[in-house]
Amino acid sequence: MATNTLLTPTMITRKALMVLHQKCNFISNVNRQYDDRFAQDGAKIGDSINIRMPAKYTVRSGATLSAQEDYHRSTPLTVSSQVGVDLSFTTKELTMDIDDFSERVIDPAMAQLAAHIESACMQQAYKLVNNYTNATTDTTVGYKSFAKGGSNMTEVLAPSSNRTACMYPSSAVEFNDAVKGLFHSSDQIKKQYTEGLMGRTGGFDVYENTLVPKHTTGTLAGTPLSDGTNQGTSDTSNVWASQSVIQIDGATSNTTLKAGDIITFSTVFAVHPESKVSTGRLQRFVVQSDATLTTAATGAAVTVKPAMIYGSGNAYQNCVAASGTDGLTVTLTGAVGTTFAQDLQFHRDAFVFATADLIDVSKLGAWGARESMDGISMRIAKQYAIGSDTVPCRLDVLYGFAGLYPEL
Repeated sequence: MATNTLLTPTMITRKALMVLHQKCNFISNVNRQYDDRFAQDGAKIGDSINIRMPAKYTVRSGATLSAQEDYHRSTPLTVSSQVGVDLSFTTKELTMDIDDFSERVIDPAMAQLAAHIESACMQQAYKLVNNYTNATTDTTVGYKSFAKGGSNMTEVLAPSSNRTACMYPSSAVEFNDAVKGLFHSSDQIKKQYTEGLMGRTGGFDVYENTLVPKHTTGTLAGTPLSDGTNQGTSDTSNVWASQSVIQIDGATSNTTLKAGDIITFSTVFAVHPESKVSTGRLQRFVVQSDATLTTAATGAAVTVKPAMIYGSGNAYQNCVAASGTDGLTVTLTGAVGTTFAQDLQFHRDAFVFATADLIDVSKLGAWGARESMDGISMRIAKQYAIGSDTVPCRLDVLYGFAGLYPEL
C-alpha cells in the first residue's frame, strides 16, 4: 500500500523560491552578483557593503605629464528590509503532493511576497532616475517614444545588451498596438518566458508589470530660481558626489517638489560622459525628498541626483553651467499635481538587488531550511501548535536594493 511522505522544509522552500522567482520580472533583470558578498550565516538587518565603481580620468594633451587625483567612487548596498509571509497549515496538508501543496498554500503566499518586494524596489528605482523620456505633451507610448528611451540610455553609454523594459498595462496596450508586428523572434519563442514577458523589440526584453509605480508631480508655481553662486560641485580636480543640495527661491508659498520629480535649470546643459562636450540639452535632475517652498523670498533646500558637477577638467563632470548657478529658472517636467505611470527602461547594472542568508534554524534543532535560487535566499521555519493541530509557519527574505548606475 502506498504511503504519503511528509513534505520537508527544503522541498517547500525550493518550491517557494521557484514561484517567487517566476513572478518578479523587475528584480530578476537587475544586477544580483553581490549576493555572495552577504553569504554568511545569520546576516542581520543593516549589514552593508560598499560597491566600488570604476574610477574616471581625463586625457592629457601634449608631452608634459599632468598627474591627476585618483578618486574611487563607491555606493552602499545595505540589506535593510526583512519581509515575509506567515502561514498556518495542518499536519494533514504536509502529507499532500508538493504540487498540490504549492497550488493551495505556496502560490498565493509567494504571489503576495513577490508583489511586495517588486513594488518596493520599483518605488525606490524610479526616484533615482533622472534620464526621463516622454513628457506630458506626448502621452502615446508608440515605438518612437520607446526608442527615444533607448537612445537616451545609449547617450550615457549604456551597453546595448541586457536591456529590459517594464511597462504599466495601459502603456503596454498602446505599445502593443504600435509594434504588434514585431514580436516574432523564433529564438525567443523557443524560450520559457518569465511571467509577463511580451517579447523583445528595440533592443529590450519587454514586460508587462502591474506594479510599475505611479508618480504624482509636485505643485511648484511662481518664478522658482536657483539661489546661490556656489551650487553643486565646481571642482576642476577629480571629485565626485552622488547628489547635490540646491537652494531654490522665488516659488509661490507652500507649493511643493516631490521625491521623483524631474527638474531642469536654465543654461545647465548635460555633457557627453567622455568628451565633456555640451549636448545642448538641459541636464535633468531628479528630486530625492519632498520639499515645500515657504515664501518667494526664502530659499528651500532641494536634494537632487545626480550631483551638479560642472568643473571643467573634472573627470566626473556631468554638466556645464553656462551662466553660473545663481538665478537660473527652475522648470518642473510634466504638468503640476498630475499622476503618471513610471514605465522603466533599464540596463541590468542600473540597479542592484541582493538577499542575505538569515540564520538557518534547522541548525538549532528546529524544523526549517534555508535555500537560494538565482541570487534569492529564503528561509522557512515552523513550530507545531498542539492545541489546534496546526503548524504556524513563516517564510522570510532579507534583502537590499540600491542604484548602481541609475543613469543607465
